[in-house]
Amino acid sequence: MPELIRLLFTLVAALVTALPSTAPSTPAPTGEVRVMPLGDSITDGYNVPGGYRIGLWQRLVADGRDVDFVGSGSNGPPSLGDHDHEGHSGWRVDQLDAAVAGWLREANPRTVLLHIGTNDVNQDHDLANAPARLSALIDRIRTLAPVAELFVAQITPLSDPARDARVRAYNAAIPGIVAQKGPRTHVVDMHTGFTDADIADGTHPSAAGYDKMAERWFAALRSVPGSLTPVVVPPVGTTVLLSNPQSNRCLDVTGRQTDNGTGVLIWDCHGEDNQRWTRTAAGELRGIGDRCLDVHGNGTANGTRVQIWECNGSTAQRFSFTDGGEVVGAGSGKCVDVTGGGTANGVPVQLFECNGGGAQRWAVR
Repeated sequence: MPELIRLLFTLVAALVTALPSTAPSTPAPTGEVRVMPLGDSITDGYNVPGGYRIGLWQRLVADGRDVDFVGSGSNGPPSLGDHDHEGHSGWRVDQLDAAVAGWLREANPRTVLLHIGTNDVNQDHDLANAPARLSALIDRIRTLAPVAELFVAQITPLSDPARDARVRAYNAAIPGIVAQKGPRTHVVDMHTGFTDADIADGTHPSAAGYDKMAERWFAALRSVPGSLTPVVVPPVGTTVLLSNPQSNRCLDVTGRQTDNGTGVLIWDCHGEDNQRWTRTAAGELRGIGDRCLDVHGNGTANGTRVQIWECNGSTAQRFSFTDGGEVVGAGSGKCVDVTGGGTANGVPVQLFECNGGGAQRWAVR
């Protein structure tokens, strides 16, 4: 009997060692496209709850698009099928810039619709530097969401002629700013062609004005087909962040080190060079110091360390992406996995048998 008991304990210990990550399974990505309406009360729809989002949602649905509006705010009528947004009444560019990192980490939008600057004008807040503040906000979004399609609006008119002259001066700077931000940043004219009938109270659009905004956003989105398509596999040659959806933390090289063998873990997404990865045609993921994501010793056992190493073209440094967001090592057929399904900063990343769990999902940002 003692021998049987010892055998049972041995078997139990072996099973525990071989257990996969224990965190709940995260569903595979769907066809939904995460769109963040971002701005001030005009995004919120202060005078017409839902604002332009009503008409935009209806147009997207009629066009057969599967869209998920995202954000920490929520309002709107039943005719708006998704009430989420990131519109903050009374906010200026600098206030949005101070908070946007947390929203982007949480929501991971595919597409961002930015309309901001009206309160800078209405408050006469250092208008000479408003374009520079907008440029800094765009840079922050681009750092934290490098593959997102970002649409930047030239803001809607104000009824007061003196204030609208300031709007025009601010708007005139926007195309030049956007032109410096790369091919995934786009300008949208929300000023030309608006009339007094489109402005309800001197500042906010009327229902007709909001619908005109919806039409312009919709046309802009359709002009950039990728903005309405999810990204599951990093495009070759494009720098991305990879985040684990159950923690919303990013694949990170420990301490920004570049030494061979430095471990990889999850950490709050900040977009610095130790979280930026570029997929090559060979299936490598090149990161900080031009080092490659690497499976230690080209191992195949569960729990094998995932690290960085000088790029050498070996099987240990080649990975494929599944439609479910898994990253699979070519040498083992096993998945890049957050150890124990952990969600805290600093949890190491390992190789583990693919099991469909949330610890093995990686979202492209």
